[in-house]
Amino acid sequence: MSYPEPRYTGERGRASAVFRPASPRPDTGSGATAITYVARQETTHGEFGLYRVDLGPKAMGAAEHFHRTISESFYVLSGEVRLYDGERWVTGGRGDFLHVPPGGLHAFRNDSDDPVSFLLLFTPGAPREEYFEKLGEYAERSREELEAFRIRHDQYNTGDMLDG
Repeated sequence: MSYPEPRYTGERGRASAVFRPASPRPDTGSGATAITYVARQETTHGEFGLYRVDLGPKAMGAAEHFHRTISESFYVLSGEVRLYDGERWVTGGRGDFLHVPPGGLHAFRNDSDDPVSFLLLFTPGAPREEYFEKLGEYAERSREELEAFRIRHDQYNTGDMLDG
């Protein structure tokens, strides 16, 4: 494997870094789930989206699904999260990592009595914020509207929460 083609061809570099100070509040969330937008795809020019997810005790998470256009990676910051890798459930703890390429089945939830925090990395960057912000609203609409919303956001659910 080699490096990709250069995207910057200047000789001296440039001042183009973006600093985001920590936020005392999450950007979105309801009930036992809070999501902080660490790096939106606009900030990274579509290279990736990075989000911090905080799940409260016994929080449901996401049912089995896959994405056609993006990969999704999980990095556990604290607590224990149940991760489905397409074949089995595993318990991820601090420092554990799960990468799911496009088309890979996956799911997550918090089965414990303690909160869990993890980073979600989507590559390439996609406008996932609307999905996180409006999923609850669409879940209360018709099944057809919910399905169209999910597809618009590259979210292909395959079923309910799996045992494990």
